[in-house]
Amino acid sequence: MINFLRADHVHICVPPERLAEAKSFYADVIGLQLIERPKELDGSKGYWFKMGDIQLHIGVEQPTGKTRRHTAMQIENLVETRTYLESIGIPIIEEPYLPGRIRFAFLDPFGNKMELLEIGDY
Repeated sequence: MINFLRADHVHICVPPERLAEAKSFYADVIGLQLIERPKELDGSKGYWFKMGDIQLHIGVEQPTGKTRRHTAMQIENLVETRTYLESIGIPIIEEPYLPGRIRFAFLDPFGNKMELLEIGDY
């Protein structure tokens, strides 16, 4: 049996011609901290960000269409975050109720589904 401790990183993909836009979206709109990628990866294109105690890695790949794949991130200010995203025109995707959490999702500009959730007595 595997004893998982925590997630280490999440990797999403964007079309090569939109990589700079992805960097700006995740740094400037979402507010993640850009971190250095290992020099060993200089042969590939992408960016790494700090996201709480894990990392978000962005690489390049052509989109493959609609998917159920997603990244879920626990945050503390879900209502304020939703209001902010709506105020800048990002459509919200309602997620079914799950006991003990409130949540919603959105698609980043590159088609990656991102779920945000808050855990509590809901």
